[in-house]
Amino acid sequence: MKTVFWNVDTQYDFMRNDETHKGKLPVEGARAIEGNLELLTKLAAREGMQVVNTADWHTYDDPEIDDNNPDFVNTFPMHCEAKTKGAEYVPATKPQDPYIVDCRNGQYDAEKLRTERNVQFYKNEFNIFTGNKLAEAAVDIIAPDRVIAYGVATNVCVDFAVMGNLERGREVYVVEDAVKELPHLPLDATMDRWKDAGAKFIKTAEVADYLR
Repeated sequence: MKTVFWNVDTQYDFMRNDETHKGKLPVEGARAIEGNLELLTKLAAREGMQVVNTADWHTYDDPEIDDNNPDFVNTFPMHCEAKTKGAEYVPATKPQDPYIVDCRNGQYDAEKLRTERNVQFYKNEFNIFTGNKLAEAAVDIIAPDRVIAYGVATNVCVDFAVMGNLERGREVYVVEDAVKELPHLPLDATMDRWKDAGAKFIKTAEVADYLR
């Protein structure tokens, strides 16, 4: 059984709104989970675990971008704009020497997907499996049986990652003290849906024991 860590969108525009970076779409309270995110990143490195890292990588023609009249459910102002600091990972989760699979590139190297410890997927939609046309086949090559998921936002992109993997027959463990939600969107209903679909919940401190 292959287990991978799944780091969802822990980028400056979501994670920070302080003197280090004024996030374009900050998730309230996200800074508070960075300690746990760092522990997970270090654990993955120490154990030699492969990490799937997803990242928004937007341009103005992407379907969820609306600077004029965003509804903050299906559309949002520009954030994580490609090639800006806002699209970079915060230090707690920054992947080491990642192999990048770009949503705007039509190819990937299957051997690198199998062997590189960090694989980074750029996406231009909430859902990694539709926002990067290569992701479906690429993740099948990575071939995880179990996914340990964490990141932001719980009720948006983490939701798509969790449900997407469950729907594809993988076990999913959500690190409940290493995710953070958008407060204006439903949370309890999201997590109930995960539970009904078979997701399990663990704490950061329990992950190392689970791996053993």
